[in-house]
Amino acid sequence: MKMRPLSAEERGQLETAIGHVFADKQWLDRALTHASTGTAKNANYERLEFLGDRVLGLCVAELLFTTFRAAEEGELSVRLNQLVSAESCAIVADQLELHRFIRTGADVKKLTGKRMLNVRADVVESLIAALYLDGGLEVARAFILRYWQDRAEKPDAARRDAKTELQEWAHAKFNTTPSYRVDDRSGPDHDPRFTVTVEIKGVAPETGTDRSKRAAEQVAATKLLEREGIWQKSQD
Repeated sequence: MKMRPLSAEERGQLETAIGHVFADKQWLDRALTHASTGTAKNANYERLEFLGDRVLGLCVAELLFTTFRAAEEGELSVRLNQLVSAESCAIVADQLELHRFIRTGADVKKLTGKRMLNVRADVVESLIAALYLDGGLEVARAFILRYWQDRAEKPDAARRDAKTELQEWAHAKFNTTPSYRVDDRSGPDHDPRFTVTVEIKGVAPETGTDRSKRAAEQVAATKLLEREGIWQKSQD
């Protein structure tokens, strides 16, 4: 199956948001093409995703190493893991409105929740690889700094995963495990909204809303941790 290439208007919109004009236009088309379209392996983003993940990790590690000169390895690792997570990459995809340009097969278009979050995250990694291959490391680094630097410098960027933190706190204090319940799912397939409630016996519940079930769980866990004074409330 041969996919329609991006139109000149679509390409211009994306290149403006990305901050790079591609010399080889095929890299950008490939970075946005999911394997479910039935295209050849060398025409979808699977191999690009592999490379982009490594380039992202290198550039974010370098950013953290130079920004937090007094931080120990453990803190740097926590920050790195959060910044290169699927959730963080999906947020960048949403900033770029990549859902408007990603080409997928009908089966993937019907998926919601974590699977679509992973698709959006994978495309961001593939896009980073395309930038690296088309313009070199400096071009890829410039894109990464554009979308990751402010996030890296946030006071709460050194926090551990909220669900993990809440589970350990609940085990230590109440000898129980938090439970999560999906209360609502709304919005179109490309832009869903999930509302999730987290409950711990003996503690008032909290509710979170986000674009995937897992992200909404993280929001709910974060709100409970902040309310109970385990974490300092974010200033965002």
